[in-house]
This record gives sequence, C-alpha cells and structure tokens, in this order.
Amino acid sequence: MLRAENLEFRRGAELLFQDLNFVIHPGQRVAIAGRNGVGKTTLFQMIRGHAQPESGDLIRPEGWHVGYMEQESAVTQRPALEYVVDGHKTLRAIEEQLTTCTDPSREAQLHANFQDLGGYEAHARAGEILHGLGFSQTDFDKSYAAFSGGWRIRLNLAQALMTPCDLLLLDEPTNHLDLEAIMWLEGWLARFEGTALVIAHDRAFLDASTDHTLYLSNQSGRLYSGNYSACERQRAEYLQQQMALTAKQAAQKAHIQKFVDRFRAKASKAKQVQSRVKALERLADSAVIQLDSPYTATFQNPQKVSNPLFSLRNVDLGYTDKTILSNVNLSILPGARIGVLGANGAGKSTLLKALVGAVEPQQGELIRGNHCEVGYFAQHQLETLDPSLRALPMLTDTKPSWREQQCRDYLGRWGFNAGMIERPIATLSGGEKARLVLAIIALKTPAILILDEPTNHLDLDMRDALAFALQDFAGAVVIVSHDRILLDKTVDDFWVVDNGALQVFRGDLHEYTTARSASFARTSQGNAHHSRKSARQDRANHRASLKHLRDAVKKIEREMDQQSQQLQVIEQQLADTETYAKLSKPELESLLAQAGKLRRLLNQSEEAWLTINSEIETISD
Repeated sequence: MLRAENLEFRRGAELLFQDLNFVIHPGQRVAIAGRNGVGKTTLFQMIRGHAQPESGDLIRPEGWHVGYMEQESAVTQRPALEYVVDGHKTLRAIEEQLTTCTDPSREAQLHANFQDLGGYEAHARAGEILHGLGFSQTDFDKSYAAFSGGWRIRLNLAQALMTPCDLLLLDEPTNHLDLEAIMWLEGWLARFEGTALVIAHDRAFLDASTDHTLYLSNQSGRLYSGNYSACERQRAEYLQQQMALTAKQAAQKAHIQKFVDRFRAKASKAKQVQSRVKALERLADSAVIQLDSPYTATFQNPQKVSNPLFSLRNVDLGYTDKTILSNVNLSILPGARIGVLGANGAGKSTLLKALVGAVEPQQGELIRGNHCEVGYFAQHQLETLDPSLRALPMLTDTKPSWREQQCRDYLGRWGFNAGMIERPIATLSGGEKARLVLAIIALKTPAILILDEPTNHLDLDMRDALAFALQDFAGAVVIVSHDRILLDKTVDDFWVVDNGALQVFRGDLHEYTTARSASFARTSQGNAHHSRKSARQDRANHRASLKHLRDAVKKIEREMDQQSQQLQVIEQQLADTETYAKLSKPELESLLAQAGKLRRLLNQSEEAWLTINSEIETISD
C-alpha cells in the first residue's frame, strides 16, 4: 500500500502540507482533487522521489514500479510508435541486449524473456493506444518533434499507458483530449489492474474512472470512499454540520431554481433541453459546495443583439487548398446555447475561427450581424499573453473608467487575491491565466461567447463557477469542450462535425456518448483482430529469423557427436585392465583428466541444446 504519515512539505516559504495522512491500497483508483495550488502535482513528485518532505514519511512498497505521464519531454526525432513502445523500458533493454549477444544459450533465454513480456505484440498494443488517443495510422511514423505541444502531451500519455507498472500517476491526462479520446481512456483505466492516482478537473471523467478521492485543502487532505461526486456529497454534509449557512443556501438554491423554471417550459421541445433541466436540478444538490467556492464569476450582458447573429450559406471552410468543412448552412440566433462535438481534427476549431473572422470561407457566404460583439476564448491566447504584464494593469486598460478598488474587487471575484494581481503573467499557472483571459472577455458585453476548450487547466470549483456565469449570461454561447458536465449544464443544442460535414444532433449528450462508445467497441474488436493478425505475422517473421538458432543446434549436435566418440574411446581404454599396467602414473592421470573434461563439455553441450530447442519450440507454437 501507499502510505503518508504526518507529511509536511514547504515550497519556499509557503507551507503546502502539514500532518497529511492517507493510506491507498493496491488496485484502488484515486482522484487527487483540490483547488489550483494546493499541492497535487507536488504530491506526485514526492511519490516519485523527486521531492522530499521536511518531516513525516511517504512509504511505497519495495518493488513497486511507477508509471508517470510526463508533462514535458526532450524533443526527439523518434517516430511516434517507437516513442510509445519506449515506455516499456524492460522490453527495450532486452532488445538492446539481443543486438550484442553472441552466446546462443543466453540469446535463447533473452528471446524467451522477450516473448514473456509481450514483445511480439508490443507494436500492435502501442498502435491501439495511439488510435484510442486520436492518432491516425499515418501519424505513427511521424517524429515526436513534428507534433504540436498538445499532441506531444498525448504521446507522453500514450507512453505512460504503455509502461508496465504497479502504480500509475496521471497528471491532467484529459487536458488535451477530445471527448472521444476521454471516453477511450475511461475504458482503458477500467481494465488497468494496478493502482492509479489521477489529477484531473473533469468531473465526469473522475466519476467514471475513480473509486476513491483524496481531497487536498487547508494544508492537509482527507481520503473519501467513492468517486468525486460522492466526495462532494460527503463534503457538503460536513460543511452543513460545520457552518450555519441556511439562509445563504436557500438563496443559492433559489438562484438555481430560476434557471430550472426558465428552461422547464421548453422541456417538451427537445430531449437535450430535458437533459439540461435535469443537470440544472442537480446543481441544487451541490449548493453548499458552491458556497465554499472562492469564485463568483459573471459575464456582462449585451446591450444590443442582431437577429440572427450569424448566417452561413453554402460555406466551405479550410486552409489554402485543403477543405475541412463543406457546404455549411446554419444560423445562430440570440440566446442560443450550442455545443460543437466531434473528434480532434474534424473541424471544430476551424468553425469557431471562421465565426470570429480568423478563417475566411473558401466559398459561400458568412454574414455577421451589425450587433454581434464576440467574446472569444481559445487556448492559444494564454500562450500569447505578454509575460511581463500584470493582471491589475491589464484590467485597468480594459476598464479605464473603473477605480483601482473596483478592478481589485472584480479580479477577486475571479479568484485573484492581492498578491496574485501584482505578479507578472509569467509566474501565473495555466488555470490562473485562463481565469484572467475569461475575466477580461466577460467585461466586454459580448453578444455571443465563442469558447474553445475553456475549462483546460481550470479547477473543479472554477468550472462550476463558469457554468453558473454562462447560465446567467443573456447572450448566445457556442462552445467546444470535452467537459461533459459543463456541456450538460449550459447547452441546449448540439452540432456534430464529422467527415467534412456539420450536422445538427437531435439527441442529448448521453445519447451521443452512448453511440460513440458503441462505435469504440466495434473499433476495438477490429483492432483486436488486427493485433492478433499482427502478432501472428511477427511470430512468423521471427520464426524465419531463427535460422541462426537452428544452425547453432546443428553445430552443438556435431560437437556432441565428436565429444561422445572421443569419450567412448577413452572410457574403453580405462575399462581395459592392461591400460593400468602399460601407462605410467602421469599418463594415466592425463587420460583420466581428458575423460573428466570431455564429460563436462558434453554436459554443457547437452544443456545448451535443450535450452535452444525449448526456445525454438516456444516461439514456434
């Protein structure tokens, strides 16, 4: 088991952990949860031995192998498929030994070990992982260096999943995955036989993938039985017992009920609206948790709105001579709540870039209303922030009419304390940068919010605050997100991008994910057949390559015949009584020594013969 006893750790002058205690048993899948900055990644570093506590003990069973998803790796020219197989370090070590081994007996043993470790199926297994994480067959031979940052993180995740381990540590594995890849990862973790610790801010993923939750807060932590939703319920009960929040809780529930009442009237019109009402009703159950949140985010409502906001007529979208989406015909009306679904690379971001004017139609007509102020969020905006700027001056530039205290109060509602607003952007975490960009967008009274993966790096409390803010927002919303809970809470209609086309999906998110899961199951069966076929081909190729071992067997057999004949001649001499009379003592001792040496050589040859033949039979099965 993995055990923490009175763990204390400081990061500079900041105390992260004090008297942290927990016990994680083999086979458990544990979500490591808590707000940004509480020390989740630091805990992983201590488990790996890359950071040492100031006091206390972190005890891991001897012999446990740890697999870890690297956030950054050295850029390499290794092909993607080989990079993933590199995660199986023991297998790679055996391959390296085989290239230099000259001893037939040792080589046979290495081949046996290679097969025991699944070496002949390794590339097929790596290919299945890559396919599940969204890579195409043509990507397998591309170098690691040829991929962008998000896809490199996926390769690091694939390498971690390839690593045989007793303890698997996954730090934000869903950040750069689309919904399809997340659902595949959930299935993979369900089959994983070891212990898994997962840091993630995707509630649906944690609920599907974990059975315990270690919630870190107030420089300590508590291990809860059950997934993250179960943890929230238990925390809510605890807070109810500890805090006199009856009046505030009633006000919060009334606020949520306003949304439920607002959309219940539409419930007969579409399945997805019914799903949304259920999601909104569930918000009331977590009202106490929300009261403990440091975030009270809001979006300024638009003053004037065009109807429609956008119209696309027979539009083709793409880049230079490559068309991504063809014949797009759609309109976006005021108040619309649209979720865009589809695999990575299908064209979701291209559609959003066209709406904000970053991509021009190849053909067709894209009409934008006169009163269609856009608030656009995309991950690349975080990378282009000036690292020398600070949050407070950025806000005063956006709202020059506001007093400084107004700016401070506003940033405080988005989770920025007095120290954070004075820090350079370069020192902010990914979640803090995302909150800052969203806070500035929220001030611009947009008629429509176009959000491309807004929840990456946001903690769970901020994701809930964003959902509340979007519910209050009177304008339209178009959102691409792998966060199913956020989509459930904020979206009325779904568009699906697939095979170069955009279509309206008539069902709700549950129906979409169910359909995709069924598709994954069919694909997995096909992959399994392909893997078996590939394994058979590998074994056939390997049998063809065993000629040198068979030749070694024939050579040993010839040597055994020679040794047996020589030993038989000497033993006949020693069996003759006249030999002892004819030979001098030194000659007799020499003859006896020759017999002993031949017996030893014959025994060694027989052992080598048995070992190599056993290996040949094993590989030939």
